[in-house]
Amino acid sequence: MVRILITGSTDGLGLATAETLLSEGLDVVVHARSRQRVPAVQHLLDRGAHCLIGDIADPTEVRRIAADANLLGGIDAVVHNAGVLHGPTLLAVNVVAPYLLTALIPAPRRQIYVSSGMHRGGNPRLTGLDWTGRTGTASYSTSKLLVTTLSAAIARLCPGHLSNAVDPGWVPTRMGGPSAPDDLRLGHRTQEWLATSSDPAALTSGGYWYHQRTRAPHPNVNDHHFQDALVHHLAVHTGVTLDALAG
Repeated sequence: MVRILITGSTDGLGLATAETLLSEGLDVVVHARSRQRVPAVQHLLDRGAHCLIGDIADPTEVRRIAADANLLGGIDAVVHNAGVLHGPTLLAVNVVAPYLLTALIPAPRRQIYVSSGMHRGGNPRLTGLDWTGRTGTASYSTSKLLVTTLSAAIARLCPGHLSNAVDPGWVPTRMGGPSAPDDLRLGHRTQEWLATSSDPAALTSGGYWYHQRTRAPHPNVNDHHFQDALVHHLAVHTGVTLDALAG
């Protein structure tokens, strides 16, 4: 049975993704920031889902999540859904955590990174950024530009893995707000499709997707020099490389 880990799955798109995949008979691993958030996914655990717990703003806890995932074993895909919209932890949550989880859980062959159309307004600079989350040195748009670039870098540097980024649209979640105009169902369908489908289009890598169609991302996303520089900065900051995936 296909097993899928979905980060940030106690509400919003992550919860909707987990509910749909579990209903389709797949083996789902949800993630909660703390034990206090577990009741939000108890209905999924009662139906057989697994749960990993840890605050992905804290790299020590991210490492523990990765270790717990590896002990669980058999994970085929990861949907890097967890994210924050404001605050100093933007880079730590939206970029560093997906990088660490990707590097430290080498088994999954499919990596799906939730991006945003707002990434096109991001600043393509890598100097002066505080990756620790103690101070705010990047906007939400910049964090999504960087994670979209990370997705493209994984696709190029780790050819044994299928890596894609998804713009879910502006959907009515807690983050998007109740008046968001896009379709909530379509907001998580592409992630599910990329994680599970045998459709030839879903078995491609390096795409930036919106509602199961590829779109052109910010030009820097596919710049190999920018990709390499980003991966280098993340490796230096975390002390973790992509060697396990690239090999």
